[in-house]
Parts: sequence; C-alpha cells; structure tokens
Amino acid sequence: MVKKYKLVIFDLDGTLTDSAEGIVNSVQYALAKLGIVEDDRYKLRAFIGPPLMDSFQKNYDLSSQQAWQAVQYYREYFAVNGMFENKVYDGIPSLLNRLQNYGRLMAVATSKPGVYAEQILDHFNLLKYFDLVVGSNLDGSMTDKAQIIALVLKSFEYLPLDEMIMVGDRTHDVEGAQANGIDVVAVTYGYASEEEFLCSRPSYLVDTVYELEKLLG
Repeated sequence: MVKKYKLVIFDLDGTLTDSAEGIVNSVQYALAKLGIVEDDRYKLRAFIGPPLMDSFQKNYDLSSQQAWQAVQYYREYFAVNGMFENKVYDGIPSLLNRLQNYGRLMAVATSKPGVYAEQILDHFNLLKYFDLVVGSNLDGSMTDKAQIIALVLKSFEYLPLDEMIMVGDRTHDVEGAQANGIDVVAVTYGYASEEEFLCSRPSYLVDTVYELEKLLG
C-alpha cells in the first residue's frame, strides 16, 4: 500500500498543464529574432522542462551571450501570448481539490520563472490549491531543479523527508527529487516517454492523471 504523503510537490509544464504550444511558439519567435528558421515544432518540444539557457545552448550551439539574448526574445512572446497558449490536463483540478480536502500540503517546483508560474496558475484558477510556488529567477539564476526543490523543502522542514513526494514528467524532476532524498512519481502523460525514466528509476511511474490520483489519494 502506498503511504499517504503529507506534502505533494508538483512540476508545472507537462504535469499540471499542457504548455507545449506556448513554449514552442515562444522558442520559434526567439530563434527567428536571431535569424534561425526552425520549422520542426516537434524538435522544439525538447525545450519543455529544462532551463531555457541550457536548451538554447545545447540544441542550437549558441554562446552564453547568444543564449541569454534568445531567452529575452523568448520572454517577449511568452509574457504576452505564450503563457496562455496552454491548457490544464483533464482531471488535474479535481485531483488538487481532493488532495486539499484531505488536508495535504501542496507546492509547485518549476524551472520556469516563479512570477510566470504564479500567473499561469492564477489564470487557470489553480493557485488557490498551493501553499507555495517556487521557480527560477528572471535573471537566469536558480534554474537547477534540485535547488528549486530544496527551497520548497526548506519551507516545510518540520516534515520528515519520507512524508514528501515530487510529481514530474522529466528526468530532471526525478533526479532533483532524488538529490533531496524524497520519493518521486514520474508521469508519462507529459513530455517524456517511459523509456526516459529507465535510468533515473523513479519511485513510481503513472501514465494518466487518474492513476496519479489513485496513487496520491
């Protein structure tokens, strides 16, 4: 029987919301501003989840200065349009409502800037469910997932680590949770396949929001 965790920490993109359209559009806009034409939208899904600086450098061989400029262009589009080209996964509101009614504490830990994360959650009427939202800083600092999760845990340090669990859809969510000594459930309905988790070995693996609700409920 799965233990009843007192604190549930959620990733945002690919876990609570399907943000692919807005992120891909924002990346395309940023690349175009740099003179790079990218029509392969599926390729740009690699930007969902990891820190943007890392993604621009890794996928387009940009220098640090070029990648930082790309991030600024990305935000030009994202802050106005991209963050709202997004939708909540079916079943997430009822899951959060149920956990809240059960007295669970809930937080969001995302590599997305915290100010954007709060705006998105508020836009979709989900912010009311969370006791804490932690994201990266707009200056490009605090993008490491393990550090972000550590900040969440610091706010709930009165709880034992074995009463906390992370929910995410990418390997950096799994590895970030493991680095902090807490359990983690990987979801495959987001932007990773089950194969992505073969090496990271999450505590649990679920394919649907319904399975996630059964696990956490």
